[in-house]
Amino acid sequence: MISKLHYITQGDTAEQHLEYIQNACSSGADWIQLRMKNFDEAVVLETAKKAREITMHFQTRLIINDFFKIAKAVNADGVHLGKDDGCPLEVREYLGKWYRIGGTANTLEDCKTLIDKKVDYIGLGPFRFTTTKSNLGPILGTDAYQDIVNKLDSDMPIIAVGGITLSDIPELISTGIHGVAVSTDITKNFNTISQFNTDLNGPSTQEQVYKMNKTDDDA
Repeated sequence: MISKLHYITQGDTAEQHLEYIQNACSSGADWIQLRMKNFDEAVVLETAKKAREITMHFQTRLIINDFFKIAKAVNADGVHLGKDDGCPLEVREYLGKWYRIGGTANTLEDCKTLIDKKVDYIGLGPFRFTTTKSNLGPILGTDAYQDIVNKLDSDMPIIAVGGITLSDIPELISTGIHGVAVSTDITKNFNTISQFNTDLNGPSTQEQVYKMNKTDDDA
């Protein structure tokens, strides 16, 4: 099952990432992506080990951004791959079928490619400008999400990402997306997690089940 609310970590130090993970878990987050850009791989590994300990205590799912080998090494729940972070099919072969694999998309064609490569969910964005990610693709906005979701006509979970705030949730959900990934707005106030979950219909009661190897009979 793919959560409707993904918290993406940020921070200048490994300790700050871990502090934010602890705060997010304590506040009810059930899906956390450890995203450590510009850190040495060894630092990411050690941080991921500690993050796994925290998330296991809270029964929170842990996704590792980019480093799929680290995801397997720490027994995380999955990996999120950027456009240049490896082929999902090859990563699936390395990780096995039990790991969740997400991919980054900016266009309808990106989404179709990721579906062909059998990811479990798609992070589609950016919704608006954000300082937490460099090399942003074109800004999408609500209309673009609506257009892509309609043309895609798929039950693949689409997670909107990029500068999203609590006030954006009603209009984003109306486009047909599955959920949202949020970093800065939650980091500013972890108490907003409960309201995010409420507005997204809750982290557990309304989750969409996506079966990876869908057969024609399932359609």
